[in-house]
Amino acid sequence: MHIVIIGGGAAGFFAAITAAETYPKARVTILEKNRSVLNKVRISGGGRCNVTHSPSELRYFIKNYPRGARLLKKLLTQFDAQATVDWFQNRGVKLKTEPDGRMFPVTDSSETIIDCLMRAAQRAGIQVLTSTGVKTFGWSDAPAGPRFVIHLLEGAPIQADRLLIATGGQPQRSGFDWLSSHGHAIESPVPSLFTFNTPGNYLLPLAGVAVQDAFVRIQGTKHEWRGPLLVTHWGFSGPAVLKLSAWGARELAENNYQFTCKINWLPDLNEQQVRELLMADKANTPKQQIHSHARFGLPLRLWKAFAEQAEIPDTLRWGDAPHKALNRLTELLTNSQFEVKGKSTYKEEFVTCGGISLSDIDAATLESRQVPGLYFAGEVLDIDGITGGFNFQSAWTTGYIAGRAVGRS
Repeated sequence: MHIVIIGGGAAGFFAAITAAETYPKARVTILEKNRSVLNKVRISGGGRCNVTHSPSELRYFIKNYPRGARLLKKLLTQFDAQATVDWFQNRGVKLKTEPDGRMFPVTDSSETIIDCLMRAAQRAGIQVLTSTGVKTFGWSDAPAGPRFVIHLLEGAPIQADRLLIATGGQPQRSGFDWLSSHGHAIESPVPSLFTFNTPGNYLLPLAGVAVQDAFVRIQGTKHEWRGPLLVTHWGFSGPAVLKLSAWGARELAENNYQFTCKINWLPDLNEQQVRELLMADKANTPKQQIHSHARFGLPLRLWKAFAEQAEIPDTLRWGDAPHKALNRLTELLTNSQFEVKGKSTYKEEFVTCGGISLSDIDAATLESRQVPGLYFAGEVLDIDGITGGFNFQSAWTTGYIAGRAVGRS
């Protein structure tokens, strides 16, 4: 039996290794259009590779997937984050957990993960063909022969008994045309992890300044998230924004990424509490200049920016501050509003929602309901998670499930 996997990324390699180890008599081949494999693994996490997220109860873990959670809930019972940790550890790779739950190799190098996958593939006898782009696939004429004929962009066609597609997400719907031509329904792809561009934002000169806890919401929607926030040269990033972008991906795309973003920089306090604390500073430190010492644990540069935006002169002392100025400062601290006009891709980690409709997939095996013998794994499916290792976990899980099923008769 010849099993061909199209796509040499995380899901493709995991599926190939699983298939080769499950069906040792099968011949397994990976086809990758680029000159190198596992490119997204290489750049993930700034070159450290955020392998997965700290294992937790399924009911909590599954809440990190805006799309595909129902299917993944079933699949994660067979191969979850703990299984991922064990899989790599059994092959000599130890992972560490950071305070926010993200897990990385202890080496802090994605090459550790790549080397592990490459060694496992080599041991399993998997053939890896790079610079091998696939144009389309069809069926063999021989009734007793291989089921599929894979037509390449260059070179002779390749025949296969089973076909597993792990080509990842596509920026345009047209990238799925070769699959929709075989009857598969496609959920239109849109970016899922991105930063907010806020041109004209008075905080842009503070690029690099971060707060560990902010509450961010999108006006006119139910989308909101609390967590670390980063000021960038273009607007806002950080976990709070990236997770918010994932949950609001489709709605924000429909609005052409034009919306109002509201931020409470002090999420443990409401407007009245902040106002009372500022009035207490006015009474208790009347001679101190407002600009000179940041309050509420905020970075001094950020505090000064808020004070300046509230039209508070940099020499004004607390005791001389008019109530109107403190009210303006309160509003900025608890209900800042910024006009978002566009987005930026999060680093080089392009993640989309959309892809093969899950209604077209057998939930137990990830086999196509349209084409027997055809399987899917990874981001080519309409599954995506928030930032923090959840998308890689989806790749390992779907790769494992599809890889284990692909050789069944």
